[in-house]
Amino acid sequence: MRGIQFIDLFKSGNIVVPIYFLKHYKKFNLSMEDFMFLMYLYHLGNGSLFNPSKYQEDLNLENSRVMACISTLTDKKLIQVEVVKNEKGLMEEVILLDGFYRKLSLLLVEDCNEKSANYQSNIFETIEKEFGRTLSPIEYEIIKAWLDNDMDEDLIKEAIKEAIFSGVSNLRYIDKILYEWGKLGLKTVKDVENNRKKRAHRRDDVPDSNIDMDIVDWDWFDDD
Repeated sequence: MRGIQFIDLFKSGNIVVPIYFLKHYKKFNLSMEDFMFLMYLYHLGNGSLFNPSKYQEDLNLENSRVMACISTLTDKKLIQVEVVKNEKGLMEEVILLDGFYRKLSLLLVEDCNEKSANYQSNIFETIEKEFGRTLSPIEYEIIKAWLDNDMDEDLIKEAIKEAIFSGVSNLRYIDKILYEWGKLGLKTVKDVENNRKKRAHRRDDVPDSNIDMDIVDWDWFDDD
């Protein structure tokens, strides 16, 4: 399921593939020339017309080198040349990148699983389950920063409950809750519970935190 969601992210352009793939392209046993050619095809888009002459002109490569790159990427099942019918009913050859997206998504899943294992934490899966979706790379780094700063996992889960209770499935909102609790010196779930009990006895009861509700609609997938 997670792999399929990553594939959708790659296709939509919400993950900057060239930057991520540049760090890992050697795992695909590609030369730099093959890598650059694949990124060129990615820029043209999935389903672009198969046009070796255009590739030669755009990349200033000889026809033999263009065909060699196409052959390599095809053999490694990163691209596929298919004949399809266009809107006018005419048959044409196109380049499909589904194999590339699929293998890249598997690499990203493996990368995330490896990082999660290093932390020996299930907090990532907990948040994904509560949100009902896969975490974005940016969200993953936010959670990673919490753990790097030795934040109590039970406290994080309590903040998740707080956000869900408020009807908000937004990591920035959770981060704000944790920040406000930190300012109050609340480092454990017990601290939070004791603070709630104290507030319950005050007439001028106040919220747990002064959270800016403008962050609730923050779109992490479009965040730069």
